[in-house]
Amino acid sequence: MEAPTGDAGIYARESSYLDRYVQLGEAGDRIISLSFPSQPEDDVSENHALLDRIDEYLQGVEDDFTDVTVGLTVPTDQRTVLEAVREIPYGEDASVAQVARMTPDLDDDDEDDLAQVRKALAANPVPLLIPDHRVRDGPSAAPPPVEQKLRAIEGL
Repeated sequence: MEAPTGDAGIYARESSYLDRYVQLGEAGDRIISLSFPSQPEDDVSENHALLDRIDEYLQGVEDDFTDVTVGLTVPTDQRTVLEAVREIPYGEDASVAQVARMTPDLDDDDEDDLAQVRKALAANPVPLLIPDHRVRDGPSAAPPPVEQKLRAIEGL
């Protein structure tokens, strides 16, 4: 696996399919952010192996990105939810209740636990790498038009 590079930096590349940029932040050996801005930050590089893979994914090449090392800087309760979401396979989706069942110590009959799942999805710092677009009735950290296009790529 070529990405992450082991460097710190911000990388961005324009996606004609998404009609916006894909921007990622890397710190050491971990990807710590992934976003879809209409304009990238200043002084970004376009050259990153993960951006190459994302380009291929956006062209229909199946990739689940589970081998990409992610550095989650979120509270533990959100981390456990996001780790469960990362297990949803490419081309499949799940409900918020299913994610709650997949997450240790959460109960899909408890409204507070379902709210915790939704809060974690909305705070996801690396949408696509943690595929919140695969949770059909939850919020995504990606903008709605991006979420819809990611779901379309996977036939969801």
